[in-house]
Amino acid sequence: MPECLIKIEGLYKLFGNTPKQYMELVHQGKSKDDILAETGHTLGLKDINLDIKRGEIFVIMGLSGSGKSTLIRHFNRLIDPTEGKIIVEGKDVMDFSAKELETFRRHKMSMVFQRFGLMPHRTVIENVAYGLSVQGVDKTTRETKAKEWLETVGLAGYEDQYPSQLSGGQQQRVGLARALCTDAEILLMDEAFSALDPLIRSEMQDQLIELQEKLHKTIVFITHDLDEALRLGDRIAILKDGELVQQGAPEEILLNPATDYVEAFVKDVNRARALTVETVMKPPACRITAETIGEALIQMKKEKGDYGYYVNDDGYQGVILQETLEDAPQGDYGNKLCNDIYEQVDPISPDSVLEEVIPDTLDTDFPLPVVNDNGDLKGQLSRSSLVKVLSS
Repeated sequence: MPECLIKIEGLYKLFGNTPKQYMELVHQGKSKDDILAETGHTLGLKDINLDIKRGEIFVIMGLSGSGKSTLIRHFNRLIDPTEGKIIVEGKDVMDFSAKELETFRRHKMSMVFQRFGLMPHRTVIENVAYGLSVQGVDKTTRETKAKEWLETVGLAGYEDQYPSQLSGGQQQRVGLARALCTDAEILLMDEAFSALDPLIRSEMQDQLIELQEKLHKTIVFITHDLDEALRLGDRIAILKDGELVQQGAPEEILLNPATDYVEAFVKDVNRARALTVETVMKPPACRITAETIGEALIQMKKEKGDYGYYVNDDGYQGVILQETLEDAPQGDYGNKLCNDIYEQVDPISPDSVLEEVIPDTLDTDFPLPVVNDNGDLKGQLSRSSLVKVLSS
């Protein structure tokens, strides 16, 4: 299991002139509205606790005013908490001196903003190389690296253009290249794609997923869009009025919402596009590992069903029917199983989204075998399981 890279413990943020003076009201459980009315202070975050693993995309989501952008700005101390700890690799960022914090921001974390944050008077390559310039990297090295990252995000040839000459999607690619160019291990992405048109936004999501498969960065991604969160996030945290109401894997949140608020949030999600086969599949009803027809029949009769998935040393091979085994002459019981005995039922991948496999479930009389890239039988997906999860 990946190690915890970022740990947020007991984080509170009370905005106002003298927040410490009124924290006792927060701990007493007073509501956000009551605290504002009584003190003129606004409760931004209340008792946030998060563990973010190295190499994952961790999505923080919520509606406007939920505190998500406030929270991400605590990670690199653009905002300081009223109470709480921000621990990165075992060190509390709150204990950093001004010099240590500066180094931390330059080398450990990069940020991608919603409105691109590009400098209009600098060329594309100068924008991308800016972080390295701040780090004191020589011009030749930083321009070489900047060109590499521009090529990676599909902007080779745009080095000498200015931001105003680019489309919104291209400008955001420049912002992404700039964040990646510093080799920072952690990327903070605050509503990074929300200002883009839907088609460009989808392309940027695809590119981020593709890049992450190669780079394995730790990405903290802020969004108000649940579809985007479900598509990108390895895990998701949902905020409401500054409080954490649920966190977990996308399928956990979709299938087991913790509160009425989360349930209302997820009710209109297209589950067929959001869930994978792995989240819905059941264990194989019957796994046939015998070598001969007779042994397979004995093994089959010990199970409840009248079919089984034949697996040998090379992995999944096909579906065997009890009827076929019983119809074989007794003189053939010692014969080895071959493709004349089992049905050729094509397997599906555990990583496939449900939408992709719906036609396959309609074309076969058996639950579909779920097989990984190594040929290992991992489960089965029945028509009834699919209908249940899509209609609930």
